[in-house]
Amino acid sequence: MCGKDDATVNCFSHGMREKFFRRNNRKFLTHIPVQPQSNGMNVILPDDILEMCLVRLPMASLMNARLVCKKWRNMTTTPRFMQIRREGLFQTSWLFLFGFVKDGFCSGEIHALDVSLNRWHKIDSPIIKGRFLFSVATIKEDVYVVGGCSSLTNFGRVDRSSFKTHKGVLVFSPMTKSWRKSASMKYARSSPVLGTSEVNQDCLSLSRNQQNRSERHFYRPRTGGVSDVYEDPHRLSVRRQSRHSLEENVKPIKLVRQKNGSSSSKDNRMFVMIAVGGLGAWDEPLDSGEIYDPVSNKWSEIQRLPLDFGVACSGAICHGSFYVYSETDKLAGYDIEKGYWVRIQTGPIPPRVHEYYPKVITCKDRIFMLSVSWCEGDGEIGRRNKAVRKLWEMDLACFAWKEVSVHPDAPMDWNAAFVCDGEFVFGVEMFKIFGQVLDFVTVFDACGVGNGNGWSHISRNRVAHDLDASSCVTKSMAVVRL
Repeated sequence: MCGKDDATVNCFSHGMREKFFRRNNRKFLTHIPVQPQSNGMNVILPDDILEMCLVRLPMASLMNARLVCKKWRNMTTTPRFMQIRREGLFQTSWLFLFGFVKDGFCSGEIHALDVSLNRWHKIDSPIIKGRFLFSVATIKEDVYVVGGCSSLTNFGRVDRSSFKTHKGVLVFSPMTKSWRKSASMKYARSSPVLGTSEVNQDCLSLSRNQQNRSERHFYRPRTGGVSDVYEDPHRLSVRRQSRHSLEENVKPIKLVRQKNGSSSSKDNRMFVMIAVGGLGAWDEPLDSGEIYDPVSNKWSEIQRLPLDFGVACSGAICHGSFYVYSETDKLAGYDIEKGYWVRIQTGPIPPRVHEYYPKVITCKDRIFMLSVSWCEGDGEIGRRNKAVRKLWEMDLACFAWKEVSVHPDAPMDWNAAFVCDGEFVFGVEMFKIFGQVLDFVTVFDACGVGNGNGWSHISRNRVAHDLDASSCVTKSMAVVRL
């Protein structure tokens, strides 16, 4: 071998070798400056740059980012951060399903679907455990749980033999997974029809009946019964007379305006929520209505539904009016800023199977209705008629319904839930077949009706496999942009 041999034998482990090296060369190591190390990104990035990065994260990633440190959590929960995220179009659609029943008990679980990633999340909420037949609505990023029932004898179970009807309102914030209590309604309701809208504070006036407390309530049965004319003509005449006098003697009230130094048009807008109908404390159908002002945190009574309107089954807000559809196929609109109801005479009523209540929804300032009707067998011999769920759109110029599309699935769920977000209509159907509860989530593109029927599936059998069949009746759904 030529040259110097550099081969050495290492008799110590790596840790012991480094220890001996540091002890023998301590005087040289003291003169070497130690560079500070930092693994925190917020130490390097300014707060405004860090905020720009966090505001663009998907909701699931943003929830994980909040676990990094207290600074990130505080930064991403401020109203300013949510406003930037909302105005920057960084939010995506999330579907929240409530009212599930498991092993006979109202579980209080919330199942959330991130539509953009097609991923389900489960949230445990003990505060709503035991409550069923409530309605949900959204205001910005908050979900309002309104009314409902709970059993008095078997707490937590879906028991209608002895129950209590609630008038309390709970608010769920998905951003922080927190709950808070809101002001209670004037009347206890289960399954009320809800609608939320953004209105102008300057011209908003509500017609409130001054004789609501002294007025006697004459509740109308859902179906059947003897006509009021033959049962008690005097009572009917008194009710009609009082109804007309109440509509004439109304007092306009103003909602509380939030104090703000700016006088721009955006500052003059506010959100309100309307609750009408539902079942009362004695399981009687209600025709009263209330409106909620989130700024003052108060409910105010509004004019009752039109006389002989029937039981309200669904409703939606479009162009500043709350459109409510009844089980007797009647349509009425409540002008939120003027404060009165208007009967709407529509064209030919779409034929439907009366066991399935129609669902009225609004999408991009368009009014749609989903109903189930019988479809002919296309002339084939021996083929039976089948039931299909059709989507109808109302022409606001002549108030006539026209068929838009046919849902691809058979209408197995008579209590299917449908909500709108932008130009999309989301639907959830749950039903029990062959001893198992199945669930389907579909979406309809209102802007792409020309391409096929516009419907597509986004999730199948991901939630309901361990739920009870009663969840099909008690479920409710809300869509939030997060």
